[in-house]
Amino acid sequence: MADPNPLLLQIDEPESESPKIVKQHPSLDDMIERCIGNCPWTLFQATLVSFAWFFDALQTFISVFTDAVPTWHCTSPSSSSCNNICQIPRDSWNWDLPVHTSIISEWSLECSGSIITGLPASSFFLGCLAGGFVLATLADSSLGRKNLLVLSCLIMSLSGVLTTLSINVWMYTTLRFISGFGRSTIGACALVLSTELVGKKWRGNVGIIGFICFTLGFLSLPGIAYLTRGSSWRLLYLWTSVPSVFYSVLLYFLVHESPRWLYIKGWKEEFARTLRSIAAPANRSSLTDSFFCRWVEWEEESQETDMYSAIKMLLQKSWAFWRLASVMVVGFGAGMIYYGMPLGLGNLEFNLYWSVALNAFLELPASFLMFFLTGKLDRKISILVFALLSGICSVTCAMVRWKGMQIGLELVSFFCAVTAFDVVLIYTLELFPTCIRNSAVSMVRQAVVLGGVFGPLLAAAGRKNGFLSYSVFGLTIAVCGLFVIFLPETRGRTFCDSIDEEEQKNGALSNGVNTA
Repeated sequence: MADPNPLLLQIDEPESESPKIVKQHPSLDDMIERCIGNCPWTLFQATLVSFAWFFDALQTFISVFTDAVPTWHCTSPSSSSCNNICQIPRDSWNWDLPVHTSIISEWSLECSGSIITGLPASSFFLGCLAGGFVLATLADSSLGRKNLLVLSCLIMSLSGVLTTLSINVWMYTTLRFISGFGRSTIGACALVLSTELVGKKWRGNVGIIGFICFTLGFLSLPGIAYLTRGSSWRLLYLWTSVPSVFYSVLLYFLVHESPRWLYIKGWKEEFARTLRSIAAPANRSSLTDSFFCRWVEWEEESQETDMYSAIKMLLQKSWAFWRLASVMVVGFGAGMIYYGMPLGLGNLEFNLYWSVALNAFLELPASFLMFFLTGKLDRKISILVFALLSGICSVTCAMVRWKGMQIGLELVSFFCAVTAFDVVLIYTLELFPTCIRNSAVSMVRQAVVLGGVFGPLLAAAGRKNGFLSYSVFGLTIAVCGLFVIFLPETRGRTFCDSIDEEEQKNGALSNGVNTA
């Protein structure tokens, strides 16, 4: 006679003893896989969560247009130096477009140093760093993935709306910092929550959907900027921030919390209610209260965590610390090119709208490449190859003088950096168990953002010395990419939920390094 509850595993005992449930039971991953399967509702929720990346991209790269130096022309034929705006009288030249099209022209920053003009963009990434350290662990400790994602989206979008009220560069810089503070955990929460809502079959593909949404957001930005050209830069913030506010509300009411996180926290009722809600209709009848009581009792104790317990676990376990340190170094190199190159496109002698559009468009083939090949590509080899190729092309771009070759090498370098960045995030998901996964992904994203902090400064310096910016970009990603050789391969692995399960699966001691 078939077992009426196939999710529970029993073993044979002597006749004098009744059968009992033991620790060799199906994993949480197996249970979620059988309950959810290919349920379309979970795929819809995961896709809706991934769409947060769309608004993330808009706020990340919006300064490419709002902080750009507008074109200008001389109005006095007697002007002998029409190639330097700072060496001729103010009444001898004029902007080609109205002064309110950019913060540079509106607040007369055209002759300010690179530190002042690059400060708003850098403050955004500094806000990302600060927010990452303050908010990141909340997804693993108290707030959970969903609530932190909604909170982060609201902070980012509302600060974007308030940015339109800025009256000087200092107020503008402060609001950009707040926007970055909120934005810091959007990518990590969206990536982790979307992959934890679906079964193993769709996990890799759902993770790539987020990257595709980010690409679509990046790609739509030059289109929105072009349609609003000649209008105030504040209008661009409204067009990109107001829809994000409505999205945050929609996210709160339509998306469920991660059942993995609820289980790890020991919240039995919420776990049962969530799993019933997202389970395939054919499996809901078997998810009775008695079933959940028996199943949750397998765990001797829930993993109660304080705000920074996930960080403590990452630092106390030497194998986890080494993995985190290595993948963060790789992320730092990828982030410097990923965020720096788009901000430096204004230094090339190409149309800014087309340059940004071409770079944004390259993210689509990179994302689709990952979407179809994520189950076939080895993580370590992929990251190493793309990082080295990106570095070589970036350094070569700084050396050549032919414009066509220069933009071609820049595009190849950016494409490889984007692909490496995508693989790094998927790789990080697989390297760490559920109890510390969100914190680990957030820390890696902070390393990526730290690389991005230097991007605006290098881009501003590149206005006078293009070789400096692109050569530094290339050398950094090439050297940082080498650190991937210290990490284990994870392709095809199932998710682990606890530190003990991770160590047991890899047969590693707590002081191990390479736990392949």
